[in-house]
Amino acid sequence: MELKVGARSDVGMIRSGNEDNFFAEADDRRGVFVVADGMGGHAAGEVASEMAVQIVARHLLSLTSVLDRASAEKLAQAMRDANRAIYDRMLAEVDKQGMGTTASVLVLSDNQFLIGQIGDSRIYLLRDGALTQLTKDHSYVQEQVDAGLLTPEQARYHPYSNVITRCVGANESVDADIYEGEMKPGDVFLLASDGLTGMVDDRRLQAMLLARSGPGRIVDALIAEANGRGGLDNITAIVIQVVGVDTPAVQAHG
Repeated sequence: MELKVGARSDVGMIRSGNEDNFFAEADDRRGVFVVADGMGGHAAGEVASEMAVQIVARHLLSLTSVLDRASAEKLAQAMRDANRAIYDRMLAEVDKQGMGTTASVLVLSDNQFLIGQIGDSRIYLLRDGALTQLTKDHSYVQEQVDAGLLTPEQARYHPYSNVITRCVGANESVDADIYEGEMKPGDVFLLASDGLTGMVDDRRLQAMLLARSGPGRIVDALIAEANGRGGLDNITAIVIQVVGVDTPAVQAHG
């Protein structure tokens, strides 16, 4: 497997501190990527997102293949463990009240992807020129869109667009949405906090991901675009270009 990766976080134009955190590590066997957008104020949100990233990454770095049937459960358990650790710390420390974080997790190996999702950070896939949002936001406006009460365009500019309905650390337990699928050479994955997706619409994201440049340059361009449109929140982006995949060996039946 061969991946090219770019990743960066930026404070944006308005905020004084950065409550986003990310993790990106890839070798020739697998890649592990996490974006977390903390909430609860500067002292707490930063802690929550950092804890989520560290705990999830620590669990998943021992994964060698997402083809293993236990890998999806391992991912779900990693996110449950992060939730419990953040929740316990919130209870123990008075300045951490209301602490929580989103977590969007992508694991790549062989010719497959595995995703764990809590909150409204997002994972997209650009394939054959078409951009697809692989994750679903856990947000008030997404629920309104699902119910047919808002259009996606109305949701984008709704005053409650940043209100999330599920996060890591706010409650004693939380369940992640798990997604699985096939990965192909030429695929481009984007993990992003809402500081990017709230500023830059999907059509523009698609055009920028199609650029014939390296992932680091694309990440820089995405962050510059979000800042150019106001940079109202912290901005985090990870871009993964899939150069080659490993086709799993097929077991011969005799």
